[in-house]
Amino acid sequence: MRRITSIYLAGPEPWLPDAEGVAAEQRAHCELAGFVGLTPAALPIPPGAGELSARELYAARMQLMRNADAAVVNLTPFRGVSAHADAAFEAGVFSGLGKPVFGYLNLTDEGDAEYRDRVEAVVGGQPDEAGAWRDGDGVLIEDFGLPETLMLWSEMRRLFLIVTDDPLGDLTGLQLCLEALRLYAD
Repeated sequence: MRRITSIYLAGPEPWLPDAEGVAAEQRAHCELAGFVGLTPAALPIPPGAGELSARELYAARMQLMRNADAAVVNLTPFRGVSAHADAAFEAGVFSGLGKPVFGYLNLTDEGDAEYRDRVEAVVGGQPDEAGAWRDGDGVLIEDFGLPETLMLWSEMRRLFLIVTDDPLGDLTGLQLCLEALRLYAD
């Protein structure tokens, strides 16, 4: 087994109002657990930023991911029913690199623990004549009884569901992932 010393932290945090403060708190949790936390830089997007700025941020994040031994991905629904698109992409990068991925998903209601239920609540859905769930356009909704899409869920070595009043600020899932990573690394 490969030694794990550095962990890339993926999720919606770079978009939050106090992004750097949140990143510092995440890195402190990693340090207490014996790891180096690698957090993407907060995203200052100046007016008029364009493709060059986006490519520079992408290159910096890719380098940070290549330097990390593992990832902890915050899959908390962000701007929709599922994880932030960047977090899903970053989980895929780690999968492609053959590096372990651990994740957590914060919810305000235990009733939202299944992906299908969240989709149904936002875009509607109902079972068809065969019992498969479909949205208003007749498109199949993943219904495996999982908290996230099958590809994201399947890649996680561990996925923790946390019910909290503060889904974008609660770091309980991060702490549980760090504990699981310590056990995994032993």
